[in-house]
Amino acid sequence: MFPKTYSFKDVTVVLAHPLVGGFSSSGEVGLGEVMVAMAQERTAHDVAADATVMVSYLAGDNGTVQLTVQQTSDVHEFLLAWYNAIKLAADGGDVTQWATMTITIRSLTDGTQHVCQGVSPGKIPDKAYAAAGQRFPWHLMAADIQTVTISA
Repeated sequence: MFPKTYSFKDVTVVLAHPLVGGFSSSGEVGLGEVMVAMAQERTAHDVAADATVMVSYLAGDNGTVQLTVQQTSDVHEFLLAWYNAIKLAADGGDVTQWATMTITIRSLTDGTQHVCQGVSPGKIPDKAYAAAGQRFPWHLMAADIQTVTISA
């Protein structure tokens, strides 16, 4: 049996928003890490005095996506343009654009795909001015995250 290998170049990230269009990355162009985290526990247990356990199913497919990018990257520029466009729209009274980004993350290595809809910014990254370039974490919130299995 051969060992399994992983390559970030086998990960594709697509960002799409009606105001600024789309951006696609295949493990390059300054994207250093992608982290998807669900916000909700899906199960709760309540234990009675006699040790009977009541199991509850909890709904909720929301969560966060963190994109860690190089400060001079095209993906960082795209995210800044997106943030400025939706902030300008919201400041002008149109909040309908605030949570309309979609992020699709696909990994050929493990055959998974995350489809994140209703994406909005937590806040733009802090800006560091330093001798060396930095990586910026973009913390994004998603109203719906679906994880599906794909075939390579």
